[in-house]
Amino acid sequence: MKKQIITAFAVSAFIISCTQSTSKTEKVENPDGSVTTTTTTESRTGFVDTAKVDKAKSDVKMTVSKTGEKINEAGKDIKNEADKVGKDIKAGAKEVGNDVKDAAAKGAAKVEEGAKKLKEDLKK
Repeated sequence: MKKQIITAFAVSAFIISCTQSTSKTEKVENPDGSVTTTTTTESRTGFVDTAKVDKAKSDVKMTVSKTGEKINEAGKDIKNEADKVGKDIKAGAKEVGNDVKDAAAKGAAKVEEGAKKLKEDLKK
């Protein structure tokens, strides 16, 4: 039992002694021309490397952002193509409408001619 307690104590001491620290230094230029330097140190304990986790999160966010931009661009391209197709369809429908009107006018003229001929034939 003593060996287990001593082993548990040694392992916990080892885990606690494993610290990771990250230092970030930022230099900011003030409006008056002076430079302010700020150093931030983060200390972490344990086996999980949060720096790698944070980097992975950042990479995922950047990838999602880039993918979103690509989707937006594709959406714009699709919209532009749909507008072009819509204009083509509208122009084609207008042309077909004009052709139908012309054909109807020619048909009406032929019907009128036929009616005149029939009227003349009936008068005889």
